[in-house]
Amino acid sequence: MTSVSTIKKNVIDALEDIKAFDIIALDVRKLTSIADYMIIASASSSRQTKALANNVQDKMKEINVGVVGMEGESEGDWVLVDVGDIVVHIMTPTTRAYYNLEELWSKV
Repeated sequence: MTSVSTIKKNVIDALEDIKAFDIIALDVRKLTSIADYMIIASASSSRQTKALANNVQDKMKEINVGVVGMEGESEGDWVLVDVGDIVVHIMTPTTRAYYNLEELWSKV
């Protein structure tokens, strides 16, 4: 079984490979039971959000980690990739600023 830290590193690598920016990993283990980490990244366009999500999915296949699901690919402003213990949010800067997940989770 692949460790959560290895999965987290591979997710971040997959995001960096396709030039995601403002990548942060939030440790949410003490805040929720749905995930250990939330990784939030920005993409310059909706097209790039889709490419980043697909790259994360491909990277997980390489390390034999299943992706539970992906949401938002059709719109592209916010794509969520559920990797089980890690939830990845890939957003355009406007969407990220509007929802401000970093602040929302820091207040919990």
